[in-house]
Amino acid sequence: MNSFFDRLMTTGSPAAAFKRAVQLDDTGKTTRAFALFSQAARAGLPEAQFRVGRAYLKGSGVPVSRRDGAAWLERSAQAGWVEAQTLLATLYLYGLAGKRQAAPGNALFVRPPGQMAGAAGAEQPDYVEAERWARLAAENGASEAMALLGYILTSGPEEMRNLDDADHWYAKSAEANAPQGHLGLGLSALRNAKTDADYAEAGRVLKRAADAGLPTALYLLGVMHERGSGLPQDIEAAVKYYRQSAEKNVRAGQARYGLALLEGRGAVRNAVEGESWLRRAANAGDREAAAVVGDLYARGGELPPNYAEAAIWYNRAAEAGHAAAARALGLLFITGAGVHRDTEEAGRWFRRAAEGGDRQALADLANVLLSGTGTNDDRMRTRELFESAAGSGDLVAAYNLGVCLAEGVGVDRDDRRAMLWLRRAADGVVNAQYWYGRMLAEGRGMDADPAEGRLWIARAAEGGMADAQVALAEMCLSGEGGARDHTTALKLFHSAADKGHVGAMFAVGAMIGGGHDVAEDRADARRWYRMAAERGHAHAQMMLGRFLARGLGGEPEYDDARKWLLLAKGQGVAAADGDLERLPAPDETPATAAAAG
Repeated sequence: MNSFFDRLMTTGSPAAAFKRAVQLDDTGKTTRAFALFSQAARAGLPEAQFRVGRAYLKGSGVPVSRRDGAAWLERSAQAGWVEAQTLLATLYLYGLAGKRQAAPGNALFVRPPGQMAGAAGAEQPDYVEAERWARLAAENGASEAMALLGYILTSGPEEMRNLDDADHWYAKSAEANAPQGHLGLGLSALRNAKTDADYAEAGRVLKRAADAGLPTALYLLGVMHERGSGLPQDIEAAVKYYRQSAEKNVRAGQARYGLALLEGRGAVRNAVEGESWLRRAANAGDREAAAVVGDLYARGGELPPNYAEAAIWYNRAAEAGHAAAARALGLLFITGAGVHRDTEEAGRWFRRAAEGGDRQALADLANVLLSGTGTNDDRMRTRELFESAAGSGDLVAAYNLGVCLAEGVGVDRDDRRAMLWLRRAADGVVNAQYWYGRMLAEGRGMDADPAEGRLWIARAAEGGMADAQVALAEMCLSGEGGARDHTTALKLFHSAADKGHVGAMFAVGAMIGGGHDVAEDRADARRWYRMAAERGHAHAQMMLGRFLARGLGGEPEYDDARKWLLLAKGQGVAAADGDLERLPAPDETPATAAAAG
């Protein structure tokens, strides 16, 4: 039957028009249905007005129009149609009726029909209108409206909140067996839980919401099973719930399910699928998931390392306030891995990480600034950051503040104040022990006390700090602040050299090369000189060249000697000139040179 006969059958009877519209709508003839719904709505039929409003929101038989949809719903709601009151309350909650500003999140309710995710123009809820219409519908017996009212009274503006009233409406909604009511009541029970029995009751109520497929309830049951809060601790059950909530686009569920797959915890390990779920969570705004994806690409493993990709995900997490990701991004900029090398940009991210509470980033930031990077304003802001954190008892910040004062970073140099902060930090920070001991020995900020300075440097050396081990070894060699002890000095140099300290490598070579109160081993000295020379140590290059030229610790190697002596000379070691002059000419054979010598 076409629209002409539709009109003929329903002329003069709004009720007949509505009845025919319902029949058409049920069979998918939405355009013809909408025309008849409109006819009945204009005649004042509240249910028809509701159906017209909903059609505009869904784009069912008519182009989508939020404005027209809300207008027809309001007419229906004012006439007392409960479904219209409930849906209108939801529209106001989402900011889809009234002013267009920023959209709220909502744990209880799905988006109303016709709402487009990511549509242009952010929206802000109108809680006053939402509460008015939800209360009317709730008082008229609408169970979903009861839960909606409970949500508004729980999560709306502070001045509107009334937790007791919210719990009352959640309970009434749950009594009517509305899934949202069970969820609201479960959330309320979790909020107020103190005993195991309380948590068990919360789990029981949330289970009813989860059985109805509500995503938030599924996720919360996963958390409760994982922690063993009110439910048996069961990681496999937890992962099952995380998967179900992930499939319903709960980003926290996607993150936890992805992590479970990645670690093979409660599920068969699958790094590729785990990374895929973590990506989905990260793209939905989960900063922890973005940081984990960054770690995956930075670390490598089953997924090949890709520092450029890691930088993208670290940046996303850091922009959302993830402190550890901000520090990781700073480290990439320091090394130039996946991004262009930029110490100023590294400093910016280290500062963001430090402001977010990452204590290690404070030390990274200090190292960047001490290298001379950044503007005076950068240095001043960073020093202020250290001062604020140090004043709150952060010993790492106290150390960094002491270094800033000692080196004049972001503030006029003040050795006396530097010593005060370094002494405070020295009780728990190895680097501070070293700095404090060094300044004591030098007499910076107070009278020189080499003996006390040596004790503090020794504490830092015992803590494994390579620079402190080298400084203490030098004091043992010279007898500064205590007895001379070449054996201990050599052990300390060895320890620092094993940690990669190039100066210590040279020192080991110098000590066992002769002239000290330790066993001489020129072959091993030659090896240590080479290790330091290959790492750019100028005097090690000269000494290696000298050992090679003179056949100390092995056969003479003139060409190799010349190479190292020239490198030393190029770094400004004037003594290398004399050794170069004594080398045989390049065209002389070793035998000829030996006979001539």
